[in-house]
Amino acid sequence: MPVGILVIQLALPGCTSLKDKRRRIAPILHQIHKKYNVSISETALQDVWQNACLSCAIVSNEKVHIEQSLQNVIKYLELHWPDETILRNDIEIL
Repeated sequence: MPVGILVIQLALPGCTSLKDKRRRIAPILHQIHKKYNVSISETALQDVWQNACLSCAIVSNEKVHIEQSLQNVIKYLELHWPDETILRNDIEIL
């Protein structure tokens, strides 16, 4: 059974505190989980105010479905949160 992992590094310009960062990331995590039924969490850079590293995971019986779903997450993030710049995104299917 294939597993897909997406790691996204975001730039959060204008964040002035960790509280501000959490306020900006929380709706992103909630909406992506709700819309794409993926597990998503902030997995690195927790102490950095203006950057975030989010990781998504999905399990499916088809690699094509995994690839499409994770690409859709990236597109959704770019479309709905244009102020949050994607610095890097990596998809790995195991």
